[in-house]
Amino acid sequence: MLPSLSCAILNTHYEKDVEPMKPHIICLGDSNTHGYCADPADCADGNLLRFNEEERWTQLLQKALGANVLVFEEGLSGRTTVFSDPLYEGLSALDYLYPCLKSHEPVALLIIMLGTNDTKERFGASAACIDLGMQRLIRKAMTVDCWGHCKKPNILVVAPPPIDDRMENSSVGSTMGRGCGEKSRQLPSLYAASAKLLGVHFLDAAGCEFNQIDYMHLTRRGHAQLAHRLTEFVPHLL
Repeated sequence: MLPSLSCAILNTHYEKDVEPMKPHIICLGDSNTHGYCADPADCADGNLLRFNEEERWTQLLQKALGANVLVFEEGLSGRTTVFSDPLYEGLSALDYLYPCLKSHEPVALLIIMLGTNDTKERFGASAACIDLGMQRLIRKAMTVDCWGHCKKPNILVVAPPPIDDRMENSSVGSTMGRGCGEKSRQLPSLYAASAKLLGVHFLDAAGCEFNQIDYMHLTRRGHAQLAHRLTEFVPHLL
């Protein structure tokens, strides 16, 4: 940087009132947070198979909450709570949690929507074990020094929309395996109890529309529905 330009920036900094840092909201999730679109006809950029910034629930939440907060998207397709996938690397949220939180600190709110991929048959995990994985993830988040001046963890657990049993006969059925729908339907009540036990917030995303192709990923309308629910809930948590 040129010396004269550097001085100008410094002078501007000291002459003007500086706004305080905006609250940071982290959205930690899987493909339904990343914005995977299973139906190219349902998203503006169909060839990309991802909902764009006008369609994803994370971006809709940012728009609804306004410019006074920052929403960070941390969605990864295939991500689990704590399970390491033998087929793909880096999918355990537990392993990624520390660098994720520290890179966005200070964190005002951590939203976790995970559990769908944990139901895969190859993990051999019951709904109760998936819930224990969520508990472990929450407990780890609470220990990370990222929560700003208040030092108090602020976490919202979102139970993902349950998987429809028709998924087993879809194009992803052979890799997801059997029993995913049943396990996913047990998660809301388990997550709600764990949230109460650990003193964190809870929201059930059941009823948000999923597509009729793989029966597990949100549609554009489903993203809007989830964003609407969160828009009503999140301001009370900040």
